[in-house]
Amino acid sequence: MHIFDDLDRKLIAVLREDGRAPVAKLATIAGVSRATVQSRLDRLLQSGAILGFTVRAREHHAEIRAIMLIEVAGKSTTAVIRSLRAIPELHALHTTNGAWDLIAEIRTDTLQNFDRVLRDVRMTDGILNSETSLLLSTI
Repeated sequence: MHIFDDLDRKLIAVLREDGRAPVAKLATIAGVSRATVQSRLDRLLQSGAILGFTVRAREHHAEIRAIMLIEVAGKSTTAVIRSLRAIPELHALHTTNGAWDLIAEIRTDTLQNFDRVLRDVRMTDGILNSETSLLLSTI
C-alpha cells in the first residue's frame, strides 16, 4: 500500500482537475523538477495508487467511508471548493441546499488518515462548521 506525502497529494489533486496535464505543468505547479514528477508518477502507477490518468484511486477492501456536511462562510464557496479539491481523500464534493452548503464523500484507508482529513477540512479558510457521519454498512 502506498503512503501518500504532500507531493503525491498535490499531483493527484492537479490530475483530478486535468488528467492530461503534461509533466512540465505538474512540475511547475508542484515546484519540483520534471524528473521528480515523472519518477513520482511512475511510483504511483507501479504501486497501484493511481490506476490511470482519469485518476481513479485504488479502492481498498478495508476502506473507511464517511459523509461530511460543511457550512461555508459568506461568499467563500468557490475558494473553499478549490481548497477541498486538493485533498485526494475527498472522493466527491457536492453542493447542496438547506442548512449545509457542501457535502463531501470521504474515503481513507486508516483512522489516522481519516483524522488527518477531518483536521485538514476543518482548518480550511472559509469553513465555519462541519458534521461527519461514518458509513457503517451498505444495506
